[in-house]
Amino acid sequence: MASWAIVTGATSGIGESFTRLLAENNYNIVLVARDMPRLQERAQGLQEKFRVETHIIQADLSTDVGCASVEQYIANNQVDVLINNAGFGLNKAFTMSDLQAEQQMFDVLVRTPMRLMHVALPLMKQRNKGVVINVSSVAGYIAGGTYSASKSYLTVLSESLHTELAGTNIKISALCPGFTRTEFHQRGRMSMKGLPSFMWLDSDKLVAKSWSDALKGEAVSIPGWQYQLLVFVIQTLPRSIIRKVGMNLRKKQRK
Repeated sequence: MASWAIVTGATSGIGESFTRLLAENNYNIVLVARDMPRLQERAQGLQEKFRVETHIIQADLSTDVGCASVEQYIANNQVDVLINNAGFGLNKAFTMSDLQAEQQMFDVLVRTPMRLMHVALPLMKQRNKGVVINVSSVAGYIAGGTYSASKSYLTVLSESLHTELAGTNIKISALCPGFTRTEFHQRGRMSMKGLPSFMWLDSDKLVAKSWSDALKGEAVSIPGWQYQLLVFVIQTLPRSIIRKVGMNLRKKQRK
């Protein structure tokens, strides 16, 4: 029986890179996103290039209905790999932002991965087989608004589940990339003009490292020497300094 992998936010950026890496490793792919034309285009491309099967779920993961549709698919089909990748950011301070937008981001970044794992992991435990990668962020190590808080939740939950399932053949890993060349910052209308070029990561390369780290049993994957160094420094400095750095970074992105 062929193995299936499900990728949320599958039509662009890190999610799209994961679909190609998994297809190259002979996984059939379930693609989850909102944009049907792009879903169909990506699915067809995977079928033609890698000779794998695909399935499309058009879903807005900020909604209960969208999240439930993916939960239902996982409950009724054998899924051996779950990539929780869907996400977006907001370009306003918390006290100035729209509450509905904050709730939607929370639902996509926190509620949906939690619910999908809660459905998938008991089934993986029954088979004693599975890989879950949660696409978090180095932003989870600083204090930069609700996006940072959401990513911190995802990293910590991944670490907790990694420990809980240590005696099984199920691999749980949080991918914590830094700035990556995707559509993410354009969609969030964030200014990235001041960022030096060496801080940008390549999506395909960081996904390859994430997959390799997950299979090796790493609880957290931080691609790029520059971000490994950054996280080390963040964990060394007093939190009072980290709070100021996080807020200054958010202010620069809003310009």
